[in-house]
Amino acid sequence: MGTDIAGQVPLVGKWILVFLRGGEDVSGATRTRFFGFHVAVLPGLATLLVALRLFLVQRFGMSVPPSLEAEWAAKPPDQREMRFFPNFLLRELMAWYVTLGILGGLAAYKPWELGTKADLFAAAPPGIRPEWYFMFQSLKMIPGEIWFLDGDLVGVLGFGAAFLVWTLLPFFDRGKSGRSARLFTGAGIFALAYFAVMTVYGYVAK
Repeated sequence: MGTDIAGQVPLVGKWILVFLRGGEDVSGATRTRFFGFHVAVLPGLATLLVALRLFLVQRFGMSVPPSLEAEWAAKPPDQREMRFFPNFLLRELMAWYVTLGILGGLAAYKPWELGTKADLFAAAPPGIRPEWYFMFQSLKMIPGEIWFLDGDLVGVLGFGAAFLVWTLLPFFDRGKSGRSARLFTGAGIFALAYFAVMTVYGYVAK
């Protein structure tokens, strides 16, 4: 399963695998642990990331297209402003209350039945593909060994590095023009092309 990929990480891979599975092997503890990740840990991390983004927006402001920076610096456009606290925050909270009320009403009056209980240790039905299909298909295309490294390890490290660069991109892309801007633009075009090609490949692949 996917935890085997995490076990390929150098030095700490074994520890990560045991931590994710709740032991050496996949068992009932693995299901309990993954349930806890999905209902508590991951939502908590997502909340922290949203809070971090709000802080950065309040600290540095929103970005402006490079083509308009000089024009806006000379003559700022007329724009409405709103204090984040309490005006903007209370308005957003009201929108969330309405949304949660609608979801709660639908859950109460039109509940979706879970159906037959799944057997977690049974073979997957034919045609089932993992959510991170792009990564699995890419790993299948990588040779088993690259120089002295395992092919899966190279793939996992490559995806991890790409995700890290993508996450830190706003902090790296400080240049307004020149080679740096062309490099990041090319990386973005490559990522979009990769997603498009792998989407088509995943659709036609058997």
